[in-house]
Amino acid sequence: MKISIPRLFALLLIVCTPLIMLGKKVNENRRNFAETISAPVAAPTELTISADQLYSKLDLSGKGISKEAFAYALKGFEKLSENGRLNTDSILTIIDFTKSSRQKRLVVIDLKTDQVVYNSVVAHGRNTGKEYAKSFSNQPKSHKSSLGFYITQETYMGAHGLSLKLDGCEAGINDRARERAIVMHPAAYAGENVIRGKGYLGRSYGCPALPPQDSKTIISKIKNGNCLFVYYPDKKYLEKSTLLNG
Repeated sequence: MKISIPRLFALLLIVCTPLIMLGKKVNENRRNFAETISAPVAAPTELTISADQLYSKLDLSGKGISKEAFAYALKGFEKLSENGRLNTDSILTIIDFTKSSRQKRLVVIDLKTDQVVYNSVVAHGRNTGKEYAKSFSNQPKSHKSSLGFYITQETYMGAHGLSLKLDGCEAGINDRARERAIVMHPAAYAGENVIRGKGYLGRSYGCPALPPQDSKTIISKIKNGNCLFVYYPDKKYLEKSTLLNG
C-alpha cells in the first residue's frame, strides 16, 4: 500500500511526539534531582499541617517568632529528642534574631500542652550588632552571639544572679559555649526600661541575657536538658548545621 508523504509525516508525528515528551520529562526530572542534591537545606516556609496549625494557634508571629525559625527549631528538636539527648520531650525555647531587640523575640513553648509559657525580650552580643543581631561567632573573646541548637544544663549563682549553663550542640558553630562562658543570665541592661531610654536593648558579651524580673522563672523552666534554638538566616550556618541537614 502506497502512503503519501503528508500521511507518512502525520504518522511519524503521532509515534514520535510521546517519545519526545518523555525525553523532556526525563531531562526535567534529572535537572530537579541535581538541583535537590546540590542545594543547601531549603528554608521550610511551609510547615506540615499540624505544625502550621500549632504555629497559628500559639500566635508565634505575634510573639516575635517567624515561621522559618519555628520550622527549623522543630526539626532540630525532633532530631535531638530521637537521639536521646534531651531530658524532656516537650520544652522548646526559640530565640529569633531576625527581630529587633526592641521586640520580644524569645519564646518558651510547652509542646505537650501547646502553650507559650514565656515570651520575653533577650539581649545579643555587643559585637553582633546594635538594635539588630547580624554577625555571629564561636570564637572566645569575640563578644558575639552564636547560632544553632543548645542543650540547657545546670544552674549556678553567678555575678548576675541565677544563671544557666548551655552546651552548644553544633561543631564549629556553638560548641565552644562552655569555653566562652556563654550562659543565660539576668542583666539590668536587658530590661525593657532600657529600650525606652536608648531605643534598643543593651548588649552582652555573647550571652542571651534576660530581664531580671523574668530570668529566674524562665531559667527554672528550661534548665536541665532542654532544647534552646537561636535562629538567624545565616547562609553558612544553614549549610553547615548537621541537625538541619542530616
